Amino acid sequence: MRPEQAPNIASQSAALSSPNPAALRRGVALLRTCNSLPRVKPIHALCIRRGVPLGHPGLAKHLLFAIVSLAGDDDDPMPYASSVFAGVPVPGVFAYNTMIRGYAESPRPLPALDVHRFMLAAAVPPDGHTYPFLLKACAKLLSLRDGERVHCRAVKDGNDTSLFVRNTLVHLYSVCGVLEIAHKMFDEMPQRSLVSWNSVLNGYAINGKPNEVLTLFREMMIMTNRKDAPQVEPDGFTMVSLLCACAEMGALGLGRRAHAYLFKRGLNLDTHVGNALIDLYAKCGSVTEAYKVFDEMDERTVVSWTSLIHGLAVNGFGEQSLDLFHEMERESLVPTGITLIGVLYACSHCGLVDEGFKYFNRMTKDYGIVPKIDHHGCMVDLLGRAGLVERAHDYIGNMPVEPNAVIWRTLLGACAVHKSLAIGEVAWAKLVNMDPGHCGDYVLLSNLYAAVGQWGSVHKLRRSMLDGGVKKKPGHSLVELRNCVYEFVLGDRSHAESNQIYDLLEVIATRLRLEGYVPCTSNVLADIEEEEKETALNYHSERLAIAFSLLKTAPGTPIRIVKNLRVCADCHLVTKLISKVYEREIIVRDRTRFHHFRDGFCSCKDYW
Repeated sequence: MRPEQAPNIASQSAALSSPNPAALRRGVALLRTCNSLPRVKPIHALCIRRGVPLGHPGLAKHLLFAIVSLAGDDDDPMPYASSVFAGVPVPGVFAYNTMIRGYAESPRPLPALDVHRFMLAAAVPPDGHTYPFLLKACAKLLSLRDGERVHCRAVKDGNDTSLFVRNTLVHLYSVCGVLEIAHKMFDEMPQRSLVSWNSVLNGYAINGKPNEVLTLFREMMIMTNRKDAPQVEPDGFTMVSLLCACAEMGALGLGRRAHAYLFKRGLNLDTHVGNALIDLYAKCGSVTEAYKVFDEMDERTVVSWTSLIHGLAVNGFGEQSLDLFHEMERESLVPTGITLIGVLYACSHCGLVDEGFKYFNRMTKDYGIVPKIDHHGCMVDLLGRAGLVERAHDYIGNMPVEPNAVIWRTLLGACAVHKSLAIGEVAWAKLVNMDPGHCGDYVLLSNLYAAVGQWGSVHKLRRSMLDGGVKKKPGHSLVELRNCVYEFVLGDRSHAESNQIYDLLEVIATRLRLEGYVPCTSNVLADIEEEEKETALNYHSERLAIAFSLLKTAPGTPIRIVKNLRVCADCHLVTKLISKVYEREIIVRDRTRFHHFRDGFCSCKDYW
């Protein structure tokens, strides 16, 4: 709402004249029973024709409430509501609150803060209904500063203690990433509703804290089963947060249990839940289950199609991903920029260079989507993966946007695979300036030097890394077993069965040597002896996780691992051999993609 639209008492005093009482009562009655936004304007016009002044507050508050409340997802009621509000000489707190609510629930929440300022300037005191909508607007804007100001004002006015205000405060701090304050406020609430639990669960989920989501959900279920505590049954929103956490951790078993609970409660029919289930199964490497959920959905949104297109692409099913996109187009659905990222990713991993450029050009031509940096990154990966490193370098030079570190890192990775030293060093020079402390770049350049036989450069790079204080991010691997998630780190001996795990690793190493395995030590960026490097490789986190899984699961059971870093070349080779020797399917999700190991081969075709 613009300042010139604020109520003006002097210029609109005529609106205070006595209305036609019967017409006013009739108009209010019609508005109360009205069930669609298009019917509001005829009622409004009828009232004016029958003598009710345009800005009469008795009509305006009901009119504003109807306009805001009856708006559908595709409607923007606020221009109409704003014109009505501007005609009211002396709006009351109800009218101000309705306008704040309307803006807070609209795609443009910022004017809600302007309405609040007009409210304070007009000396209209906010009430307990004002602050939940104001805080909702701040949360939508991700404006922590404005949210803190509103919070302070609510405390000053004594309006911060209601359940509704507390819930929106928890939501605000959660979505803004201030999780300690959000959880503190949650803990201090004398009573909690389902919204309270959902707000803090969602905060942990969207901020990448899956362990906290699982811990809090268990606490919620314990409270639900206590007879002396308020009964709070999880709903679809609760379960979406839980499914997101399971997806993040690769906890397929827990996710399946959540799915069964949803089915039992009849919540599996919700579209948002269906989308979360597709994401869960795709991120756990179970594409068949993701497809099954998709096929069984009564209603599919663009998000549903996009989730499965992405899931198929990252799991190495590029052709199926493209087939699904064509089916989506036949359904006359309009893809988003995120959908096209999945399509380009699929082209890249299928080696379809010409097809990839065709889809890239169609983005703007057919759908009016302006390519962003992520789309350009897909094109660099497409060319680099196909061995067209020079074309990839030229593409970066002609990009309409400034290339970021991810773009140059993608090029460096391609150079390491295809042994393109000159262009690789150009990419490295860019990365040193953009992101000098990124250890992964040292690994990629070291791989490149090793691939072209420049071992002196490898040792020099290691020394440079040590002298510069660049430290490798600690790697960890997660594996789920019987609804518990176990974490392993390099050389970890904290597990209760560490002795058995390390004994099995020695057995594995012996069996792999018989298969012709020779350790690839070029990835070990430390100035230590070759034998020590082999030992360091043997105790990488994913190997500990694989050994643990081999110990604790029946022969033939698939092994699923989530790793926070890119899989190193030696562990990739070892996992291929283990899948063959032990006849296991091993599914590893690393930082960039999925690796489906089976019978000594990987779905990534040794390019990752």
